[in-house]
Amino acid sequence: MEHRTSAELNGFAEVIHPQKLSKKELLERWALALKQRKGARLNTLRETEYKPVKERLALRQDNSPLTVAFEDPVLRSAGLTNDTFSEVASFFGLSHWRLHEMVCSCHFGETVAAEVVAARVRRLSGSFIMFADGCAIAVAFLAGTILLSRAI
Repeated sequence: MEHRTSAELNGFAEVIHPQKLSKKELLERWALALKQRKGARLNTLRETEYKPVKERLALRQDNSPLTVAFEDPVLRSAGLTNDTFSEVASFFGLSHWRLHEMVCSCHFGETVAAEVVAARVRRLSGSFIMFADGCAIAVAFLAGTILLSRAI
């Protein structure tokens, strides 16, 4: 095996340096990787909520949303070591229930569109105002308007 410096590799390969990313940045990167697979159908994981803990932790499926995350070189450089349910949950700081909502067959059937999972991941990253947050903002605005009109 020949050893080369990163400077010597420029022009031959993309050099990816270890990344220090926030949870939000990690989730946004995963969403981007999923979005780039627009039109692709990804395999879901079967019945994650019914698996014994030990089995659920090791659960994985080829061509799944978890695989998309693991195949991303930036996420791997940030520390993602495999595409098991446990590793992805831990890496992204997600509860098992939250990850279950994004990848389980009980929500989507055997496959799911990559862009559907991308939208759910983006929602977790806070990139979009969630519906409940939007409602809370609207209620606060209306309450302020009512109070102001009564004061006048």
